[in-house]
This record gives sequence, C-alpha cells and structure tokens, in this order.
Amino acid sequence: MITKNEFNHSDIKAFEPENKIGLLATVNEKSQAHITMISTLQAKSPKELVWGQFSEGLSKENVKNNPKTAFLIMNLQRKLWRGKALWKYEKKEGEEYIKFNKLPMWRYNSYFGIHTIHYMELIETTEQQSLPVAGIAFSAILTKIAKPAAVTKIKDQIMNNWTETFFNKLDTLKFLSYVSADGFPTLIPLLQCQAADSRRLVFNPQVYGNELLTIKSGSELTVFALSIDMKDVLVRGIFKGFKKHRGISLGSIDINWVYNSMPPVAGQLYPEQKIETVVDFSSI
Repeated sequence: MITKNEFNHSDIKAFEPENKIGLLATVNEKSQAHITMISTLQAKSPKELVWGQFSEGLSKENVKNNPKTAFLIMNLQRKLWRGKALWKYEKKEGEEYIKFNKLPMWRYNSYFGIHTIHYMELIETTEQQSLPVAGIAFSAILTKIAKPAAVTKIKDQIMNNWTETFFNKLDTLKFLSYVSADGFPTLIPLLQCQAADSRRLVFNPQVYGNELLTIKSGSELTVFALSIDMKDVLVRGIFKGFKKHRGISLGSIDINWVYNSMPPVAGQLYPEQKIETVVDFSSI
C-alpha cells in the first residue's frame, strides 16, 4: 500500500462534501481501538485535518489521552482514503467553527450544533483508492456459504436480534480496527463481515487479504457497522485466527463488548451495566 505524507489539491476538494463517510479510530486507556463516525472530517491543508464535534462520546475523550488516530474517508463514488494523524488541539471559535455551523446540516438543525472543532496533524495517507466492489461481493458470498459451519453453539446471547440482523444486511458497511505495533490504530474496510451467531463475527479474507492475513490470533479487534441511513453499532472481540469451514477460509472474532454509538445517548450495551438509582443530586 503506497502512502504519502500530505494531501494534494484533489484530495482536499474530495473531502469537502457533507455526504460522505468519515471514520476516526482512536485508542482508549486499555489500548483498545474505538471507531466513530465523523461526517465533518476533512482536510484543512495538505498537512492538517479538522472535524467538528456535536455530541459527547468516547472518541473525544480518547484523543485527549492518546493523540494517535487513524482515519478513513469514502465519498459517494466509492473512492476512499486511509491514513494516520495526531490530534493536536481543539477550539470553540474561529474560522472553522463558523464554517461548519453554516453548513445546511448544522445551520438548520434544531437539536444539535457543532460546539467544538478538533485539529489533527497528518502523519500519512494513502493515495485515492477505489473500493473493490466485485471482490467484496465474492468474499461476502463465500462468507455467507461458510458461516453456518462457524457458529459457537452457545445459546447465551451477546448481540441482540437487531444487532445480529444489522450485521447480516447486504447494505450494512463494516470496518475493522486494531492497535498496530507503532501504537496507532489501523482501519480496514471489512464489508464482507457477517454474524455467524450472536456471539461471533466471521469474514473471508478475499479482499484486503494482504492486511487481514497479518493479524495475529488473539488480537483484540473492533468492528464498526454502519448503514446508509446512519444507523450504527460498534463491537469488540478476540480474533481467533483463520480456519477453513466448508472448504472456505474464515477469520472469526468472538465478541465480548457491544456499544451503541448513535446520538443522542451513546453507551455500552454488553456487558450490561447495572442501573443505579440517583440519590445525590448535588453534583448535577
């Protein structure tokens, strides 16, 4: 994969539209990857990225504790860019603050407005790449054929029915992240990924195999699932390596954490968190 250390003029222009997929992978305090949809992500200059925040969530906390991030931008023409960046600072005023809040999505939004602008230094980026649609379709078919042989056979549910079905929809986009040896998270398209059952995700490495096949068994992986109408869910689990099922190679991830990243209230779904009654309102 060929990389460079600055964006060209065409890259910068391609990132400007609001209608695109922008993903930011961050690293939490346990050195686990976290993925967030950031539709405002764009290049401010050849060496700088910028994005606007309108809601609270784990990624905004993560970047302040660990500035190493990965990003992925994909436009409506299925062209994508991937890279690494260092979070530098935030502002609550200025040129970008005004610019973002004048965009139609935020200017006429009665519920949310951009309240903070984040700035990041570009470390590296790929050249523009085309999403390998034919390869993804073939890999998804192989995954669908083989996954019934890869179930866990454990009845206790981790993903609820909605989440499992969501992962298995053909139009749901999936992306994988993990923390690489240099401490930066890595982002890889994983559209062929599907749920074998409520406890396991599986995928055939027919596309992006040069990256997927280097992942070590036992690694902690994060998978973000996103629909065109902006529904999304985040899961994390342990990679069990690649194994043949029905003669087809499948990588499997045994899920141990599920997170709702959709606003207005993002939060952990599994393991279930105990709900405690508020008895002291002095800090509210």
